Amino acid sequence: MKYYTYIFKSINHDEYYIGQTNNIVNRLERHNKGYEKYTSKYKPWEIALKIEKNSRSEAIILERKLKNLGGKRLKQFIEKYSRGRET
Repeated sequence: MKYYTYIFKSINHDEYYIGQTNNIVNRLERHNKGYEKYTSKYKPWEIALKIEKNSRSEAIILERKLKNLGGKRLKQFIEKYSRGRET
């Protein structure tokens, strides 16, 4: 089973949310429907970047690394790794 580490960007706010899942479509839908308390105030969300991993443990490791980046470095990461990728 494939897993994704994802970065969602709020469409109306300068906010990002980082997570991991095995169903990115369902995850985005849950955030946009307000089912997730933390992100509901910043909806709607769009996918800024998704990175496929071979296991959940790999996805979690990348998620933790991304969560430790500051805002500026996170935006640079998105810019660098979204070039040529379909989101």
